[in-house]
Amino acid sequence: MNFNSQGLLLHLQKPCALFSILFPVWLVILTVAGCNSYEYETEERIQPFIDNPWYWQYKGEPVLLLGGSDQDNLFNHPDLPPDGLEAHLDRLISVGQGRSGASPVRFYLRNTMSSRDNGPNVWWFNKDIDTGLYDLDSFNDEYWERFENFMDLTSGRDIIVQIELWDRFDFAREPWDLNPFNPGNNMNYTAEETGLPEQIDTHPGQNENPFFYSVPELENNETLLAYQEAVVSKVLEIGLQYGHVLYCISNETNGSPLWSEYWARFLHDQADEAGTGIEVTEMWDAWDLTDEEHRNTFDHPDLYSYVDISQNSHQRGQTHWDNMQKARELITVPRPVNTVKIYGGTPHGHGTEEGTRRLWRNIFGGLASSRFHRPESGAGLSDTAMTHLSSAYMFVNEIDVFTAEPANDLLGERDEDEAYSMAVPDRAYAVYFTDGGSVTLDISEAGDTFTVRWLNIMESEWTEPETVQSTTEIRLTAPEDGQWAVLVQI
Repeated sequence: MNFNSQGLLLHLQKPCALFSILFPVWLVILTVAGCNSYEYETEERIQPFIDNPWYWQYKGEPVLLLGGSDQDNLFNHPDLPPDGLEAHLDRLISVGQGRSGASPVRFYLRNTMSSRDNGPNVWWFNKDIDTGLYDLDSFNDEYWERFENFMDLTSGRDIIVQIELWDRFDFAREPWDLNPFNPGNNMNYTAEETGLPEQIDTHPGQNENPFFYSVPELENNETLLAYQEAVVSKVLEIGLQYGHVLYCISNETNGSPLWSEYWARFLHDQADEAGTGIEVTEMWDAWDLTDEEHRNTFDHPDLYSYVDISQNSHQRGQTHWDNMQKARELITVPRPVNTVKIYGGTPHGHGTEEGTRRLWRNIFGGLASSRFHRPESGAGLSDTAMTHLSSAYMFVNEIDVFTAEPANDLLGERDEDEAYSMAVPDRAYAVYFTDGGSVTLDISEAGDTFTVRWLNIMESEWTEPETVQSTTEIRLTAPEDGQWAVLVQI
């Protein structure tokens, strides 16, 4: 479907006071008051793709985002082992180097504004020399210079960065003992003045820190909120200068949606004052994408211009696929669906092989981005990750994913989690096999002569093309066990 010609291009530059949507396949009816009209901007920053808003566009061209890294807060690791941050970025983009022709793939990173890796990391604020306490009225230049340097390095390489403003793991247990916002660690307020405890021993998923209740709609903690706003404003002062940035409010939150809504509006307002657009989402903690938590982004395109379903990567096999397809059905207005964390390591995430399968299910399932989570919870930029990124790069160069749709209904004689399909109407089909196998593919709506090529994913090699003739269906049998993708072109 061409979303442009159907009038389905929806991009809101700041939140609305009233937003009402009816969304059958062929029509969008909008009732909007107190907000800018929906439009796509002419600037080259990353934003939903004008012809199919399930995907991104960057510098005016549609892009699929793929990546991996060995740290989540890369900016805060300028000396990342073994060869430093720049070498790590260059390793990621080396997947696309030396290949002929333009590619729709752009490389993609997560960057939490986190400091909990004690030792190599620095915090937002300066310490007072005499007292050893943080001064929340004095920013630490090194922290912000690291962030700006990271922005420069990634912008120069056209690497898309998804920033997370607040990471709950910084605000409980040992990291909270070191955190400048802890009233025992700063000279600006006390526990009695803010209600912030000096010790939190529970998992951050318990959401016991009043830090995440500061907004007016909750506890209206004006003293704390002023410092929180100063931090976010500083992030935006730097970040809004760049066009390769997406913004996510929290890491896997299960807190009040009122917290998230406050910051979404804050981000939109700041961007509006700066005269630019901004892409904002929230990442919810629930592994089940039909959980009501996720409706807070699914149902509110006025606040959240894209969706992140990283927690679906806790699901495995067929459930991983089915869950993401349910999410696509529930999202009220088409928007890019990102996965900035693909779990799949040891001991977390069911192992590396399942993690790599998640990458391919995401691509075939219509997601706009996928990134391997850091070790030990994911493949990071390991040799295995690099192999799969290389193969995915090769695959995406050969099929127009931006006009394709998930198409498992075309597969026959398929076992659970055996194979997954996508189709570009009247042009091409593709099937991904998780570990060898054999299925039939319904091609009755297409022509009668096809070219078939197999991609050996673990070797990053295409087989020689073969010609197949049929008017109803063809059988596709993987050459051997292991992960394979096959491209069937008319």
